[in-house]
Amino acid sequence: MTEVGILGGTFNPPHLAHMVCASEARAQLALDRVLLVPTGVPPHKPMDDEPGPIHRLEMCRLAVGEHRDWLAVSAIEINRDGPSYTVDTLREIHATHPSDELTFIVGGDMAWSLPGWHEPEAILELASVAVAERAGARREEVRARLAGMAGAHRISYIDVPRLDISSSALRRRVREGRPIDYLVADAVADYIDQRRLYQ
Repeated sequence: MTEVGILGGTFNPPHLAHMVCASEARAQLALDRVLLVPTGVPPHKPMDDEPGPIHRLEMCRLAVGEHRDWLAVSAIEINRDGPSYTVDTLREIHATHPSDELTFIVGGDMAWSLPGWHEPEAILELASVAVAERAGARREEVRARLAGMAGAHRISYIDVPRLDISSSALRRRVREGRPIDYLVADAVADYIDQRRLYQ
């Protein structure tokens, strides 16, 4: 049995806070590997400054760098037509690797909205959910909000250092001609520069 963490997102672009989240989840939950899953078509809102899913997928692959022994990238959502619903992704992964134990890794803000997701209780049947959140009052708010869901016992919490980095801020920095060094992997910064993404 393999313990697999799934970290989804637009990754537009992937940055060091994403990588730290993946690393902390692996360490705290004793995961064998973590899978980055860039979304294809977000179901709830259009994506800002979309360079195209192939660019986002390649940037994720570059961000993984030398950590390929435990960190990988999946094109499962990019290859699927229509909106990218988490439950569909988990079903597809489970069907392909039925013996894997899945843990879906999500930030506190997204966890708060989980009851409003497409088939949220089916998500909890298919995978454990690990909420990446700093300890404190916010965690208790999330815990209270999710307590009434079937499968709420499958929700756990991991402590992740707060790095004030966002993809939207990085895109803005690129537009303004400001550096993104040390905020993304060097290979990702080079890719963005060479292809003039977000400019």
